[in-house]
Amino acid sequence: MTMISVSILNADLAHLAEVAKLVEESGADALHYDVMDGCFVDNISFGLPVLRSLRSCTELPLDVHLMVQDPLRFIGRFAEAGAQMLSFHIESQSDAAATIREIHAHGVRAGIAVSPDTSLEQILPLLSLLEKDDFILLMTVQPGWGKQSFLYDVLPKIKALRAVLDARGLPLHIQVDGGIQDVTAALCREAGVDYLVSGSYLMGAPCPAEAVRGLRGEG
Repeated sequence: MTMISVSILNADLAHLAEVAKLVEESGADALHYDVMDGCFVDNISFGLPVLRSLRSCTELPLDVHLMVQDPLRFIGRFAEAGAQMLSFHIESQSDAAATIREIHAHGVRAGIAVSPDTSLEQILPLLSLLEKDDFILLMTVQPGWGKQSFLYDVLPKIKALRAVLDARGLPLHIQVDGGIQDVTAALCREAGVDYLVSGSYLMGAPCPAEAVRGLRGEG
């Protein structure tokens, strides 16, 4: 079954508890939490205090996406604040292997995030460091802002990564984030994605539970 992580980047953060409840009731699998530092991307979003508050509002896994310049510096603090999945960008300044080891040391699932213009070749040597149910996050928009249009040029990259994972027998997930709605979700599933991140489409849906089923291809 395709898994769904709901991004709260453009949700009503004045009512965080209600947002978390809505995500739970939708039947989604996780809550996606974008961290931006204003350096790695030209935007600033949430930090540790908000994550701690969110942790008290929901039992869903917290899927934390670090769009920051030096993710290694923050791994321990985000894990302690409640993150159960932590993805960091291969384009960041931190040593990728050390960052993966630090995430695992805190008992958290590790993800390597890849921006649209970055080649898969940069992450292939790191796949052997990942553990069962870790993931590769392929961005289907430019990182930093919500409500962007899906970049169809990423679909061949998704297919290529799925072929590599299958050929090596690696039990890893492919996650995508950006412009995910019913049509693009179907294209991603066909390309080999098994973990979809969706924000505005789900949060603005008349019936989020129906939208979640649609993203899974069940509706």
